[in-house]
Amino acid sequence: MDGCLDSVSHPPYELLLRAASLIPISHYLFAFLSILIFFLYHFIEIHFFRDLLAGFRGQTVSLTFSPCSQLYQEVVSKCRILHGRFSSTPWLCSPHLQTTFLHFFGMPPVCNYRRKIFHTPDGGTIALDWLTIEDVRSSYIKNCGGVYSNDKSPILIVVPGLTSDSDSAYVKHLVFKMAKHGWRVVVCNHRGLGGVSITSERFYNAGWTEDIRKVIDHLHTQYPEAPLFSVGTSIGANVLVKYLGEDGVNTPIAGAAAICSPWDLLTCDRFINRRLIQRFYDKALTIGLKGYAQLHESIMSRLVNWEGITMSNSVRDFDNHATRVLAKYETVDTYYRRCSSTNYVGNVMIPLLCISALDDPVCTREAIPWDECRANKNIVLATTEHGGHLAYFEGLTAKSVWWVRAVDEFFRVLSSSPLIKERAMQDTAKTNPIESSIDQAPYVSVMDDGMVSAVTNEPPPSDIGCCELSEHTVAKDKAGDGSSASAAERNGVITPQEANAGTAEIVEDAALPPVRKCLNQLSRRSKASIWLLAYVAILTTLPILGSALPLLLKKRLRNIFSGLLQRK
Repeated sequence: MDGCLDSVSHPPYELLLRAASLIPISHYLFAFLSILIFFLYHFIEIHFFRDLLAGFRGQTVSLTFSPCSQLYQEVVSKCRILHGRFSSTPWLCSPHLQTTFLHFFGMPPVCNYRRKIFHTPDGGTIALDWLTIEDVRSSYIKNCGGVYSNDKSPILIVVPGLTSDSDSAYVKHLVFKMAKHGWRVVVCNHRGLGGVSITSERFYNAGWTEDIRKVIDHLHTQYPEAPLFSVGTSIGANVLVKYLGEDGVNTPIAGAAAICSPWDLLTCDRFINRRLIQRFYDKALTIGLKGYAQLHESIMSRLVNWEGITMSNSVRDFDNHATRVLAKYETVDTYYRRCSSTNYVGNVMIPLLCISALDDPVCTREAIPWDECRANKNIVLATTEHGGHLAYFEGLTAKSVWWVRAVDEFFRVLSSSPLIKERAMQDTAKTNPIESSIDQAPYVSVMDDGMVSAVTNEPPPSDIGCCELSEHTVAKDKAGDGSSASAAERNGVITPQEANAGTAEIVEDAALPPVRKCLNQLSRRSKASIWLLAYVAILTTLPILGSALPLLLKKRLRNIFSGLLQRK
């Protein structure tokens, strides 16, 4: 009875506090740590237990390509790494841990670059950092400022990401790996990066392809016998893919790779401001951009709103106050839309390997152009479930980067594939000028109208006569003049007699006056064209004749009547 009265006299909350005080503090710490680990496990997207259940075997690489892709059949199908699995480092089993480790540590190899300065036509300065197998072996060649111009070994051009240069950890991993295997690697640093000052009023951005175009043309001119390859990373991948789409078949690049490209800048801008953890990356990128602006404050402060740059809290703010103003875009969204490489994927005409991680914390999977890559037979898209942004650390010691090994194998197979040989033959055909018949003939003949023709004792090549006669035959068939081509002409075969006859007809026309000659050529091409021109001329002159005819008739009748009256 007394116990009941005692419990009634004390409030229930006081009893709960007394019970909670009896629990040891160690139990509270254990509960707090458990909740914290559970929160962090999901917040930073750790996949340790999932990998543990899978035996740390990793996940298979997903390949997206066109069913008729010769690139896949000839090259990618022979790449063992792209058909294998990617297993991240166990203690870096998170995209955020991978990306953070790459930024602060990275464990890059030592690279002793040899620098060359390239000056652009607008007065800009770009640092080209070279690394060859001699540099990797630390056996430098004296009195050598670069690489041998007559060397036929392939050259790899690396385009770094946003605010990155040749000193970045992931760039060193790639450069060292490729140089060790005999490649000549050159890092094309962006303007104002790599310790080089801005010497013009032009700054780089996510869509500025003119610098990489000039550098590639310069290297192709300086080393014409060396095949050129290129790798772009992050923003550099966006620039590279955009350049390849702009130039199409005219680019001298034989093969390329785009690693962790943002693809759609507008989508990535929305993504990087969506969640709390993505905003940390947005803040980190903004700090890097503001640091870049401070390095070139003397020039940038004259061109843009410097106060707006210092007050920028996001990449979008910086692009609004600086990037889009310097690049002369109306709005930030306009800059993002026009500079997105996804608009140029369909125009890529060379072998291109694209690698992206689905858990990339910066470049979202929502921006990957799946359908565009599948529709282009020159592109193979490789996606992995994990990897972070440009990290892809693997192994217990995290000394190896998976995408570097994949790119190395891809280029080694590509460089020895028939695709490169066909590309080299096409480039050779482009560089050989076509000699005219005037240059080949021993004599020339000058006509009365000033035309110059070749004169030779040898009969003309059959292909020339074939072209002239085939055009002549088609024109006659279309005109419907009743003449029919011979069986040899229909089969695409022209006899030497027919070829000489066609050539004699051309030489005979050359002696005619220029106007009559043009009319004869026009009538020989298509008689229907003459009638069509006459019909159009009549229709166009009818309104004029219709308005002038009454005046002419009225004047004529007046003259007739006046003559009759005078006679009477």
